[in-house]
Amino acid sequence: MSEKETRFPANQGGDGSENNLDADNVRADADVAKLATDLEDLRQTLLRRQADFDNYKKRIERERGEDHKRATARVIEGLIPVIDGFEHALAAHREAEYENYRRGFELIYKQLLENVAKLGAERMEPVGKAFDPHLHQAVDRTETVEHEDGTVLQVFQPGYVFHGRVLRPAMVGVAVRPAAASKAN
Repeated sequence: MSEKETRFPANQGGDGSENNLDADNVRADADVAKLATDLEDLRQTLLRRQADFDNYKKRIERERGEDHKRATARVIEGLIPVIDGFEHALAAHREAEYENYRRGFELIYKQLLENVAKLGAERMEPVGKAFDPHLHQAVDRTETVEHEDGTVLQVFQPGYVFHGRVLRPAMVGVAVRPAAASKAN
């Protein structure tokens, strides 16, 4: 028996079956390589889709947070006139017969201010600071040499900021240097 016959006893006629086996092996190797490529493509697609989904979740969470901030800002903007009303009411009646009511109003006023602050609003206290047109609205000018030009001297209506956004600018009085007297003689 020859070597061919011992390896392939069914192939004793030499009809080319060995060539068919080699071709089948080559096709099988090509199929395995194609499947491996397809598998890697699917893995890459899965990774991209997972990354896209993670980005989508992050965007939705960020948008949800922004929506929450906008809604909270609208609530605070609605409460600012109520705070102003409390301040006017507390400033108006200082008579002894209103003292009990006044204490009650002061407690409610303090609670309201605390809750607005917990929501994230900050009341601006600009007295003594430089005038900033992004934060303040100048409604009065006072000529003085005692303060720097543009210093806020008085607050007529407090302003409020919420997460860096001005809800209402503070209405203020600002110091200005007196104009030099003309020397027309």
